[in-house]
Amino acid sequence: MVIKKICCIGAGYVGGPTCSVMALKCPDIEITVVDLSKERISQWNSNDKLPIYEPGLMEIVQKCRGRNLFFSNDIVSAIKKADLIFISVNTPTKTFGLGKGRAADLKYVEGAARMIAENAEGSKIVVEKSTVPVKAAESIMSILKANNKPNSSYRILSNPEFLAEGTAVEDLINADRVLIGGEESAEGQDAIRELSWVYEHWIPSSKIVTMNTWSSELSKLAANAFLAQRISSINALSAVCESTGADVSEVARAIGLDSRIGPKFLQASVGFGGSCFQKDILNLVYICECLNLPHVAAYWQQVIDMNEYQKTRFAEKVIASLFNTVTGKQIALLGFAFKKNTGDTRESPAIHVATHLLAEGAHLHIYDPKVEHSQIIDELNSSTLDPDKIKRNVIIHTDAYSAIKNTHALVICTEWDEFVSLDYEKIHSDMMKPAYIFDGRKILDHDYLQKLGFQVQTIGKRLNRDLGRSWGSQNHQS
Repeated sequence: MVIKKICCIGAGYVGGPTCSVMALKCPDIEITVVDLSKERISQWNSNDKLPIYEPGLMEIVQKCRGRNLFFSNDIVSAIKKADLIFISVNTPTKTFGLGKGRAADLKYVEGAARMIAENAEGSKIVVEKSTVPVKAAESIMSILKANNKPNSSYRILSNPEFLAEGTAVEDLINADRVLIGGEESAEGQDAIRELSWVYEHWIPSSKIVTMNTWSSELSKLAANAFLAQRISSINALSAVCESTGADVSEVARAIGLDSRIGPKFLQASVGFGGSCFQKDILNLVYICECLNLPHVAAYWQQVIDMNEYQKTRFAEKVIASLFNTVTGKQIALLGFAFKKNTGDTRESPAIHVATHLLAEGAHLHIYDPKVEHSQIIDELNSSTLDPDKIKRNVIIHTDAYSAIKNTHALVICTEWDEFVSLDYEKIHSDMMKPAYIFDGRKILDHDYLQKLGFQVQTIGKRLNRDLGRSWGSQNHQS
C-alpha cells in the first residue's frame, strides 16, 4: 500500500498541528481533519483566528488548506476514503465511576473506533495518536474485529505525540524522535513501514523508532512522568532554598552541569500545568494500582502532590505577605495560560492561585494576551466557588497596565515575554503602596524592582530580607 489519503479524527491541540505540518511536508498526500464540533472546524477554516494558538501554525494552515489539507465535519466520507486514520481525540481523566480522578476516560477513543468500524471499507491502518493507557490498542482492535465487515481489514499502530505547547510546530518539524508501535506479525511490520514512509518525507529514518505496541503506549506516559518529576523535584528544593538562603537558580545550574542529569526542566516555578502531565501521571498511578503495585503508584502520586503543594504554597505566600489578609484587596494576576505561547488553560497553576485568592476575599484583575475572556471565567466557574462571587470579584482586562492600576499586588503566573519588558517604573507609580510583586515564574529583574521600591517575592530565593520570615518559616508557623 502507498498511503495517498489520511483522515484524522479530532481537530484539537494534537490533530490540528500534526496534520498541518504533515500536509506541508507531504504534498503528495491528501489529509482531512474531521471533528464533530462545527464551531471548531469553522475556526480551522477561518483566516482570522484558529481554535488554538501556536507560533507559525496559521502560516502553515493558510499555505496548505484547500490544497492537500482539509477540515471537515463529514467524518463518514473522510473515513471511507482514507488509507490511514489517526485517532486524535481527547482522553480526559474520569470524573466518576471506577478509577475516578486517575484513570483515563476512553469514551471518545471508543466512539472513534466505532465510527471507523461502522463506515470503513477495505484495508485501513488505524493509528492511535491520543495519549492512552497501555493496552488501549487492544481495545480498539476488539471493537473493530467485533464489528468487522466482510470487505474490511485493520492494522493497529501506536504513534504517540511528544509536542510541547508553544513550540508544537518546531517539535513536529524537528522531532527528537518519532515512535511507532505495532504488532510483530508480518502485517503489523508492513503497517509500521507504511507509516514510517509518511514521516520519512521530512524526518530522518534514524529518528524513527519502532517497537511493540505496548512499549510505545507506555513510553508516552513514562516520558511525561519523568519530565513532571524533574519539575516537582526542583520545586521541592525551592522550598528548602527559601528556608536556608540558597538560590534555587544557582542550585539548578550546578545540578544541570552534571552530564548525567542535564539542565532541562529544572526551572522552579509556581507549578506545572497543561493537558498532559497531571493526566498522564494519574493514569500511570491507576495502572500501577490495578497491577497491584502500590509502592510504585505512591511514588508517582507524590509528583502530583508536590505540584499541588507548590501552587498552594505560592498562593499562601501572597496572602501572608499582604499582612495575612487579602479581603477586599485589589490584586493583578498576569497570565492565565499554563505556559507562554499558548492559549491553553488546562490545569494551569493560575487557576489554583486565582481561586485560592478569591476564596480569601480578594478582587482579581486578570490579563493574559492569548486566553479568551470567556475561557477564564469558565475555568473559574468550574471551581467550587460561588459563580456570583466570581462575577463580583473578577475583572478581565485587555492589557497589563489597566489590570495593574490601583492594585495592592501584582502576581505573575505565566512567563509571557511581554511581562518582562513592561514599564515597571510606571507600574510602581500606579499601584497602592507598599507595592508588591510576586514572581511565580522567576522572569523579572528582582534587584531592579526592589530599587524602584517594590516589595518582591519569588520562587526558591530569599528577597526583601527586611520583611523578616522566609516562606518556609511562615508556612511552618501557619
